[in-house]
Amino acid sequence: MHPLLKQIYISKQNYRTIGLYWVGSILMSTVVFLPGNLVGKYSTKVGPASLLIIPYLLLPMWAVLQIYNQPLQNESAPKAIEIVQKKNLIQRPFDLVLAILFVFIAAFSIFRGLVALDCPAEVCRQYLQQQEPYLRDPAAYPKIQMLVYMFYSVPFCIGTIYGLLVPGCSWLPDFAVLHAGGLAQAQFSHIGASLHSRTPYTYRVPEDAYLSFLLINGLYGILPQLLAYRCINSPEFFLKRKKDTKTM
Repeated sequence: MHPLLKQIYISKQNYRTIGLYWVGSILMSTVVFLPGNLVGKYSTKVGPASLLIIPYLLLPMWAVLQIYNQPLQNESAPKAIEIVQKKNLIQRPFDLVLAILFVFIAAFSIFRGLVALDCPAEVCRQYLQQQEPYLRDPAAYPKIQMLVYMFYSVPFCIGTIYGLLVPGCSWLPDFAVLHAGGLAQAQFSHIGASLHSRTPYTYRVPEDAYLSFLLINGLYGILPQLLAYRCINSPEFFLKRKKDTKTM
């Protein structure tokens, strides 16, 4: 391929990736913001001006449809795809680590969802008091965020583990970028609000838990970024193999 044409191709693919990442972040914020306004402490202040959120909701939906109408092209050689897809998970150490870590992400998402739902178990009560009291904030945004993690991120984690085990799951790279954008936005907002000075003191992260809080939530937000990076930069395992045409 001519160098100029190759650069144009790479630019188009980058715009596609950036678009999916942006849509993921916007959709995540909207999914949390709208229900939070209706059920949180600000629900009594919802008025006609709230209808202005409609364009903010429709634009990402239109954008993601436009992006998906542009087929994902690749220049990976069929032989390279075949070689990579013959390797099992043990022979792909980075994918193995990702699969194990996504098991923990799914488990942690379920755990925090239960904490947000006021699970009476002692471990949940201790976590709420010692690590993330912000989940009790009457604004309801953190509680809804944890429920979104439990009901949407957990199925994605299960799909990711499947996609890392079974070759040819061509849907995974796009969904990985969408999920990475959503988690980046959500974790940035959650960490910031948990530590912000305007958050009531009783709901802020205790000073002696800063390190563990930042470590846990930082890893929770970074791992989807690593998955997206892996899927975009080395997509051979996720590509569909073309069937050989037989001549009669």
